[in-house]
Amino acid sequence: MPERSASSLASRDRGLVWHPYAPLDGPTPYAVRSASGVTLELCAPDGGLYTATDAMASWWCAIHGYRNPRLDAAAHEQIDRFSHVMFGGLTHEPAVALAERLTAIAPGPMAHVFFADSGSVSVEVALKLALQFQAAVGRPGRQRFLTVRGGYHGDTFAAMSVCDPVDGLHSAFPGVLARQVFAPRPPAARLVVADTDEERWETDESALAVWTDEVRSLAAQHEGELAAVVVEPVLQGAGGMYVYHPDCLRVLRDVADEHGLLLVVDEIATGFGRTGRLFASEWAGVAPDILCVGKALTGGYLTLAAVLATSRVGDAITASAHRALLHGPTFMANPLACAVANASLELVESSWKDDVPRVARLLHEHLSPARGLPGVHDVRTLGAVGVVQLDGPVDVARVTRAALERGVWVRPFRDLVYTMPPYVCTDDDVRRIAAGIVGAVEEVHS
Repeated sequence: MPERSASSLASRDRGLVWHPYAPLDGPTPYAVRSASGVTLELCAPDGGLYTATDAMASWWCAIHGYRNPRLDAAAHEQIDRFSHVMFGGLTHEPAVALAERLTAIAPGPMAHVFFADSGSVSVEVALKLALQFQAAVGRPGRQRFLTVRGGYHGDTFAAMSVCDPVDGLHSAFPGVLARQVFAPRPPAARLVVADTDEERWETDESALAVWTDEVRSLAAQHEGELAAVVVEPVLQGAGGMYVYHPDCLRVLRDVADEHGLLLVVDEIATGFGRTGRLFASEWAGVAPDILCVGKALTGGYLTLAAVLATSRVGDAITASAHRALLHGPTFMANPLACAVANASLELVESSWKDDVPRVARLLHEHLSPARGLPGVHDVRTLGAVGVVQLDGPVDVARVTRAALERGVWVRPFRDLVYTMPPYVCTDDDVRRIAAGIVGAVEEVHS
């Protein structure tokens, strides 16, 4: 894209196109000229050109980078066959192969797969599935969900209802959202990796005990109303890049079992290796009843998500009056998306165990200098996630530009300057990302 047309594109966009959580008259966006590997070529609103390492993996999904040859080939091959067919009454190889692959690698004995359009829609489907399950087993009055504060599960209405009701980006809709049961946010934790590569989790044990008692009390108090527990395992993403102890997930599994609830685990952001386990649930050794995946599922090429369920859930639905899960998107199991997802998961399975620990070590080492900066509240890492948390709101525009001047694309929010980079970043790429974040924070907020 020529420089003039790229700059003009950003101007044409402003006031015409809504961007996520941004006003129409907000800052003019940067125009993308090209994307390859882990590199973005951007044109700034003032016409300046930047070549930047993408520290965001396009909101955590482009884990294999851009123009990946394996994913490109899978897309081309499927386009030459057919790009889409309806899934009502029809099936196709990419969807069946992907369902087989997902059930084989998922945490716990998953037996059934429902393909959805996006992460938010997968959460909608999971909640509907839990309600249908409870009705099918003779408990139709169970129509609420137990979750924890600080969570984020998407922007559609049922998904919004299980996000944090005060700080979950959805406080503008209080009158129309279903009222769910919220436990306190789990106490913060940190994964410590010794020189021997031994891993241990640290948290405030007394706070964990208090939290456990509160969760158990809430579940007992509302047992007759609750259908399921809904939670992001170990890492809360858009709710603040917040890490909590795996023991909390074990408590929620126990509570679900004790009170006849299903455990719905949202691994949309944490699945496919991001936290240092293939699925974050594995940190706790917990198997959910219903699992949501998305984002990195297609390596960022196409929108696709999936809901996985155990045979116990599937058998109950099949034996119910409706006999079917009552949802059916037009683009369900889109063949093109499924074909790319199969190729993406092949890459994940072959490389994440090497790439994610490598990225994790480098982020831990090279973000550490931020701990000594004025205005920094915390620095934390977990797998291929690195967070610098400030003691006040981020100046998003200035930090973004300061990072770009250092060759790094970041998208801060709230009080966080963070990275969830592509797994294929080289060591130098990760060092550049960390240095860019530390330098931008120091320049703008120190």
